[in-house]
Amino acid sequence: MSDLSNFEDFGNDSGDEEGTNAPETEEKDGRGEDDFERVELDPVGDDRGIGSLAVSEGLAIGEDSDDTCLRAYVTAPNRGDVRIGKYLLVPYPDGEKLFCRITALEYSQEFHSDDATEIHARRAMRSESIDETDYKFMASLEPIAVLFEDGGELKRRMTDRVPKPEAVVRRASDKREIKTGLKIPEEGVFLGHLSVGGEKVRTAAEPPTIDYRVKDDYESGDPLVFRHTLVAGGTGSGKTHGAKNILRQYLSEARTYPMDDGRDARMAVVQFDPQDEYAQMHDDNPDATSDDERAWERGGISHGGHDETVAFVPKVDGGSYSASHHDAEQIEFTIPFSMVKDNPWLVAGAKLNDNQYGALRLLLKRFFRNRGDGGTYEEFLTYLDDPALREELDENGRVHEATFDAVKRRALSVPGSVFDQAADSITDLVPQFVRAGRLSVVPTYHLPTSRAKEMVVLAVASLLVDEKLSNAPRFDRIKETPLVVGMDEAHNFLSDAESVQAEKVIGKFTEAAKQGRKERLGLFLITQDPQDIADSVFKQINTTVVLNLGDEDAIKSVNIPPNLEKKVPYMEKGQMVVYSPDNSEPVELIGLSKCVTRHGRD
Repeated sequence: MSDLSNFEDFGNDSGDEEGTNAPETEEKDGRGEDDFERVELDPVGDDRGIGSLAVSEGLAIGEDSDDTCLRAYVTAPNRGDVRIGKYLLVPYPDGEKLFCRITALEYSQEFHSDDATEIHARRAMRSESIDETDYKFMASLEPIAVLFEDGGELKRRMTDRVPKPEAVVRRASDKREIKTGLKIPEEGVFLGHLSVGGEKVRTAAEPPTIDYRVKDDYESGDPLVFRHTLVAGGTGSGKTHGAKNILRQYLSEARTYPMDDGRDARMAVVQFDPQDEYAQMHDDNPDATSDDERAWERGGISHGGHDETVAFVPKVDGGSYSASHHDAEQIEFTIPFSMVKDNPWLVAGAKLNDNQYGALRLLLKRFFRNRGDGGTYEEFLTYLDDPALREELDENGRVHEATFDAVKRRALSVPGSVFDQAADSITDLVPQFVRAGRLSVVPTYHLPTSRAKEMVVLAVASLLVDEKLSNAPRFDRIKETPLVVGMDEAHNFLSDAESVQAEKVIGKFTEAAKQGRKERLGLFLITQDPQDIADSVFKQINTTVVLNLGDEDAIKSVNIPPNLEKKVPYMEKGQMVVYSPDNSEPVELIGLSKCVTRHGRD
């Protein structure tokens, strides 16, 4: 028998008469004299914030991000709600606040032990939960700005001081603090609602969301619309939906711009439309409810069909336009060959070298001198078919016969059906085409070839740009009206190719982009291939709106911060990143779930 078989009798030799092993004394509260007294470890009072700054790994803010070390211990009840990208506030003793963003989250051991063991793993596999208090949960923070009061106004400055150890960290939940911290303007053109990781940032205000707006006045610099916008997104990302919502804001009756002559003028928008979608902005969205409209009105968002929407339809042989999907007025127009006089590259085609382009200019100059501005494309071909002209120019050394033949081949390859059709000339329609408060849509979906589409878009866009940049414009209406030129599938027209035509086009639009602020001309480029847009044009764009893009080269080309770049392939429809250095910090947004005008076909 085991030596422990009599364990139950152990201790009965104490001398107690009744043979019990009860203690001789007992406290009134039931504790024995050898029991430990319990100590309450929970702090008294209510928690404020989500945790506090820790100094165990350093607490520093430096000019270089590598010199900055800012980490917060997050308490167990708050850990489930903490996300990378969330905005936080850390107070200073004098009332100023450090506005920062979570950049990393990490669990670490509370006590030194080895949990990479069989017994720990199997215990975890059989347990339904873990005890959060057994681990540290640390958040790494990126300082963005210091917030301070100045005469009752909340302002921001660069991060120039370090917070105190154990300072309480709390969520940024005040709309004014968040907008100031991110430098988001209070007024301007609405783009969407601030979000983090696809969830709208919520505040205690009503409405609880934070509207993101782009500066659109001259109080703090030029309106950013005249410093150009790029909307980049793949198929199905919602870029056309979002572009319509943005353009509708610029067409608001209340939005005007001061002109040099003292007038306040409304914006005119000309939108080139390869998929025939933007003329729908004439109509109300049938899916919008009264609740949607009330929410838009409370948020100061212009909505509803824009009555002043007209589809200017290019007339080309071999292409007919029919539109049952919108109720906008339709006006046909043609490109007069006279526009080639100032833009020879329209008939240059691809692969025309500098010598050949010079010959083309000479031939066009002689042609229009002989025939006047009424000269047509067919008459120009007849002019080039004259052997005597070819011989004359070769003999006097002006144009070598081989060069003459090359120019003739290029001219013959141009879709002549683009010019001089049975419709009003676009130059005659300028007073209707560019009008304050009007959206003029140029659909090109019906045109028979990509070359015809390219020629129409570049001819009309060049007319607008040339008149805006001219010191002696032929059309004062264009010069004196604030104008946005919208170009969908912009990569097809502004690509950096090795040809004389591309060189001339890119040069023209680069200069337009540089002069946009002075001339009140804004480019609004929409594309799914931003990497194909010429670098000289891209460099002039101040506001970049990036929706979902799956192509790595496309994502790299938009030049957004790396932390946001990584999110782009995972963004859902309507989610976007906005990078506009002169407007705000780089941010994530969620656009309106419904279009403020009609969108989509039945």
